[in-house]
Amino acid sequence: MFYYIKGPLVLANPNTAVVDAGGVGYKMTISENTYRSLPPRHTADKPPVVTLYTYLSVREDGIELYGFGDERELSSFKMLLSVSGVGPKAAMSILSLLTPEKFALAVCTEDKKTISKANGVGPKTAARIILELRDKLMKETTIDEDLSTAILDHSEEAAGAPARGKFSEAQDALIVLGYTRSEAQNALKGMNVEALSIEDIIKEALKKLMKM
Repeated sequence: MFYYIKGPLVLANPNTAVVDAGGVGYKMTISENTYRSLPPRHTADKPPVVTLYTYLSVREDGIELYGFGDERELSSFKMLLSVSGVGPKAAMSILSLLTPEKFALAVCTEDKKTISKANGVGPKTAARIILELRDKLMKETTIDEDLSTAILDHSEEAAGAPARGKFSEAQDALIVLGYTRSEAQNALKGMNVEALSIEDIIKEALKKLMKM
């Protein structure tokens, strides 16, 4: 509905910004990273003009407008919302902890520990974010030198590991996600693992586990 809102910044704190656009004060939920990027409000008489890119969330429990300092943070927010089990609150928590660049680095290098430091984001959710977004971010993210080096190091390490059967690899991945060996085996039971990629096997198993 709104691509961006531009106008005087009349209120700002680490979680909220209000922008006066055409005489209407638009209240937006923002990340702490966006808050830090906002210019200081010198005087109440002449507040600075800002542009915040927006996302309108319409849910059963209400309507909320989210604002972002740049389009890359908005894109990261939308990616996070596409992950099963991740809502706006968790997405904003992650983007308050990590810039879009650091978030991409954490996902692409499978750094579950860093992502799970965000308030309200546990190891299982962090692992699911990595599972569902890593390939997409690898393709779509403009990779800088630090990110490229980190991914290369991780890939070389993975390449040195001995090849294993798909069932064992998927089972180990589910255990890393926080499930027990028994839960992982039950989720994989009856699945034609040889006909699927490891990623698809894990996704199907997670769907079963979420229903258990």
